[in-house]
Amino acid sequence: MLNMIKTFRNDEAGAVTVDWVVLTAAIVLLGAAVGGSIKTGATNLATDVGADMTAMVTE
Repeated sequence: MLNMIKTFRNDEAGAVTVDWVVLTAAIVLLGAAVGGSIKTGATNLATDVGADMTAMVTE
């Protein structure tokens, strides 16, 4: 039993896959954060443009 545990601990098969999964998850989370930031800015800009256009029509 102890020999199986040592063999399992020293086995590196699949380690590269785990690294790629972690890196991919980090990239996806970073993309989501950037997308959320851009969405907020774009919404605020659209609101400001709409208000300015409304003000120009009512003048």
